[in-house]
This record gives sequence, C-alpha cells and structure tokens, in this order.
Amino acid sequence: MRGGRRSVVKAVIPAAGLGTRMLPATKSSPKEMLPVVDKPAIQYVVEECVASGIRDILIITGRGKRAIEDHFDRSVELESLLEQKGDTERLAEMRHIAEMANLHYVRQREIRGLGHAVLCARPFVGDEPFALLLGDDLVRSDTPCTRQLMDVHARRGGSVLAVERLPRARLSAYGVVAPGRTVEERLMEVHDLVEKPTPEEAPSEYGIMGRYVLSPAIFDALEATGPGFNGEIQLTDALRKVLRGEPVWGYHFDGQRLDVGTRLEWLKTNIDLALERADLAAPLKAYLEDRLARK
Repeated sequence: MRGGRRSVVKAVIPAAGLGTRMLPATKSSPKEMLPVVDKPAIQYVVEECVASGIRDILIITGRGKRAIEDHFDRSVELESLLEQKGDTERLAEMRHIAEMANLHYVRQREIRGLGHAVLCARPFVGDEPFALLLGDDLVRSDTPCTRQLMDVHARRGGSVLAVERLPRARLSAYGVVAPGRTVEERLMEVHDLVEKPTPEEAPSEYGIMGRYVLSPAIFDALEATGPGFNGEIQLTDALRKVLRGEPVWGYHFDGQRLDVGTRLEWLKTNIDLALERADLAAPLKAYLEDRLARK
C-alpha cells in the first residue's frame, strides 16, 4: 500500500466468450487456447500477470472451456514420460506452467457481455482494486503493460485504462475515451467514454485496449448498469458511472499491442513472435522470403 491506497494483488481474465470470429477453429476448442507460436494465447496473459507481480488470478470461464483448466493443471502422465526420456528442459517448463500462479475459476453461466463477466469476479475481488486483462490482446513491452497501469494506480488511485491511438476507421470496434488534460507523460484524465462509436461520433482517437486496473467501485456501477450496445452489459457504460465519483485515467501504454482476436491479426502475431525466436527466426525468414519471391 502506498499513500493509503491498496495495492493491486489480484487479476481477472475473462475467458467465457464463444470466439465466433475464429470459427470453425473455436467450435470445440476455446479461442484462448489457440496457439501463438507454441503457447496458447491465454498463457501469455497469465505470464504478464506474474511478471507484473500478481499471482492470484481468476479466470472467468464458460461451457466448453475445460481445456483452459487442464492446461494450467499438473499432468502427471506427461511429466512422467518426459522424466523417463530425460527431457529435463520440457519437464521444467511443464511444471512451471502449473506452478507459476494461484489460478481460480468461476463460470459465467450466461454470455451477457464483458461487464457481466467482470461482475462475476466480485466474490473473488472483494473491496480491492484489481487488474483486468482481456485475452484478445497480447502486449510486447519492456515493462509489462499491467505493471505500467499498476504503477499509475499507485501514484494516482482511481481506475486506469490502457489506451492506444488508432485510425478513426477502426474506432467502431473499441471503447473510446474523451480525454481531459494530460497530467503526466502518457497519462490523461478521462472525461467520458463511448462504446464502439462511429468514426464521426468518436470523442477522440484513443481506443481502450484490453488492459485495466479497476477500482472496486466498478462492481456497484455494474450492478446499476442495464444492457447497452448489442444488448449486453458493457464495462464502458459502468465506467461512465464510476467517473461521477472518482477519477478514471487513460494511460497511453509503452509497448506494442498484438491482436489475436481475428484470423489475419492472429496470423500476423504468430509471425511477429516467431521471428523473435532464436530457434525459429532464421528458417522462418528464409521461408517467407522464398515464398514471397514466388508468384
């Protein structure tokens, strides 16, 4: 705790969505388990929590998401096989996946929007601030994006939203902030928020991406929020209520967002991250150069 503010020690990862943008791959497999190079997407998100200093993590799941729990559980048979083969490197990696965080699970029984998913986390979070990480976004940065938001919260309190400057044509897929004054480098007051506005209606070019540090005030606000865009309970609508009583900040995070929520962006992210791997970069680059040279 700093300056009388409670530290962020818990994180919530919603993972109950149906993944319709990635069908048919997600018909029987959770979209969060789609591989990004050689790890499921959700593992990158959990690793970001851990790198930010958070080990108590709640994953909001739904029907058909059991594979997520299995991935982060121990696999005695697999570990035994790797031990017999003397594959100590992979054995250590498998054990690390199961031991790196204290993972908890709760089901969102009805798919009623992101706001409703966050509300399902109330018994886990209680009256503490918490981090919220969405699985469609991965962030490549020197300091984890969630850690950056936690540091802002420690200085300023309130809720902190990671924002990114986007082309206006793309804003209709995001919540968008109406910014006030800039109070620090990269940090702005938020005066209002709009969920998925048209390019003409957007109050700025700052879209909210999938990282937040939220005050516990969000839960009462969500309880008082009815269905909004697409008939779902929208987190953005609840944040507008929070704004009436305490500050909400927009932080233009330092790093690169990698989208894994659509086919093309998922493919790009796989290529980008594979090109950073010492074991894959050279042969992949050679293949891509050869493939692009062919008609």
